[in-house]
Amino acid sequence: MTVDNVTVNCHIVSMPDGPRYGIADLAELGGVSRRTVRYYVQENLLPPPFGLGRGDHYGPAHLDRLLQVKALQEAGRTLDEIRRALDAAAASRSEVGEQQGSQLPASPPRELWRRVILADGVELHVAGNVRLPAPGRLAELAAWCRANFGTPDDDIEE
Repeated sequence: MTVDNVTVNCHIVSMPDGPRYGIADLAELGGVSRRTVRYYVQENLLPPPFGLGRGDHYGPAHLDRLLQVKALQEAGRTLDEIRRALDAAAASRSEVGEQQGSQLPASPPRELWRRVILADGVELHVAGNVRLPAPGRLAELAAWCRANFGTPDDDIEE
């Protein structure tokens, strides 16, 4: 997303309580459209969202599955092949889990972080639980960074 010449990107890193995503957030993080997310749910490639109606949301497991589906699709697999591969993987994980009990390592928790590109080579990373300043203030910060963080070539006078 770009606001007043400031680029804001979102990505997931670690958070203990597990984030919740709306369909737009999940689609953006997964690099697909909201329509694709709905289609994958309809085709049982993704589990349905938690909640109903406007209160529905997705969790880290949805994002992980979406990224798996996307990777398999980019590798040239059909949706039927992807569905069978994911079902087989889930079945083998449950069998291994029953055999090993609680010895399986837990997947790392995730957290939402926003990356704000302020100037060439200058980024601001903001945790998802921290409110970004108003777009005008971000634009002021970006302008200050562009003026004060020049490349070494900028200091050479011709």
